[in-house]
Amino acid sequence: MRILILTYGSRGDVQPFVALGRGLTARGHEVTVATSTRFEDFVTGAGLSFAPMSDDLLSLLDTDAGREMMESTQGVLQSLKWTVMLTREVGPAQKQLIAESWAAAEAAQPDLILFHPKSYAGPHIAEKHGIPAVLAMLVPMMVPTGERPNVGFPDFNSAAWNRFSYHFVNRMMAFSAGKHVKATRSVHDLPAQPRFDMMHATDGTPFPILNAVSPAVLARPADWPDASVMTGYWFMEEEDWTPPEALRTFLADGPPPVYVGFGSMAGKSPGRLADAVVDALGRTGQRGIIATGWGGLKPADLPDNILKIEGAPHHWLFPCVSTIVHHGGAGTTAAALRAGKPQIVVPFFGDQPFWAKIMAARGVAPEPIAQKTLTADNLSKALSQAISDPAIAKAAAALGAAVRAEDGIARAIDEIEAAATDDRKIA
Repeated sequence: MRILILTYGSRGDVQPFVALGRGLTARGHEVTVATSTRFEDFVTGAGLSFAPMSDDLLSLLDTDAGREMMESTQGVLQSLKWTVMLTREVGPAQKQLIAESWAAAEAAQPDLILFHPKSYAGPHIAEKHGIPAVLAMLVPMMVPTGERPNVGFPDFNSAAWNRFSYHFVNRMMAFSAGKHVKATRSVHDLPAQPRFDMMHATDGTPFPILNAVSPAVLARPADWPDASVMTGYWFMEEEDWTPPEALRTFLADGPPPVYVGFGSMAGKSPGRLADAVVDALGRTGQRGIIATGWGGLKPADLPDNILKIEGAPHHWLFPCVSTIVHHGGAGTTAAALRAGKPQIVVPFFGDQPFWAKIMAARGVAPEPIAQKTLTADNLSKALSQAISDPAIAKAAAALGAAVRAEDGIARAIDEIEAAATDDRKIA
């Protein structure tokens, strides 16, 4: 079966899909991943075919407006504000991504399309080609439930409010993308939809929905429809990775260090964040590894007890450290959970505050520290708690064992193959 995967975003939005693509390839399928051009080498290096998408939307994070968004967005109202403010800048890039998604499908001639919510052309391409479509998410933020509110919403212990929060987010997506979807359906001679809907085909048939989250971490809501599945995480292994000698030596020369990395998240003051991290490590007497990532941290001169690296595979490095300080991205959070190590989450924006709260609620981390309030003082206190509290260590170890016992990729592939053999037509 030829499968086209449409995904877009930072590395955390791409890597799980590449991992899934490798699993699908091992099962005998042909996989093409369509995503930003900055990930071409990553995708092809994993043995998958690549279809290019523009880098323009990701480049927006490197602008002053993008950094301001990361610095100030912590809730749904702020997200709505930025959705409105950036509509003019984002609109042309969204149109381009839609066109590139269609081009990818023309080149790949898929038998099935798997699409991330940010690649919302997926179901319409599937309809035009008469093939199945599967929606895949790293954050369960679209399927309504009365059991918990959506990402970014306060919890009022109200089932009606919780369900409303999901409908509100889906309407926000319609506001942002609806006119582009309407236009592309017209261009490709598809009938008008009654309303913007990424979870159902035009005739109301529900798409299979894969949520790449561990049910041990976030239980599947009892009121979800059967089409929505919690598969477990999609981890990527890099068996042939060899650590640099400096990293290997540093790990061997003392007790397990603290890992600090914020991925691509920088905000307006990456230097300030780095200074706070270095100061906190010094106050607590901890060795540290700072991963600079894609501009997320910019440390200056470092003492001998801190090593700076650009990055390393999380599945290799995280088991070697004592505590993991990170931004709360879905992929990094999953890797930290699997390692079974205490965490400290410093969320920037988007779904990161949600995962930060979940980690604290599950007992594997102290209360989160929003990145704009991060100081050496509050980080050193959190470090002391995470390192010395046996309850946190016990909870992290137990949850790590549960996550390692799952095979999210195998579960997802079973669901994809079942969708491909379903006799229902997309219409």
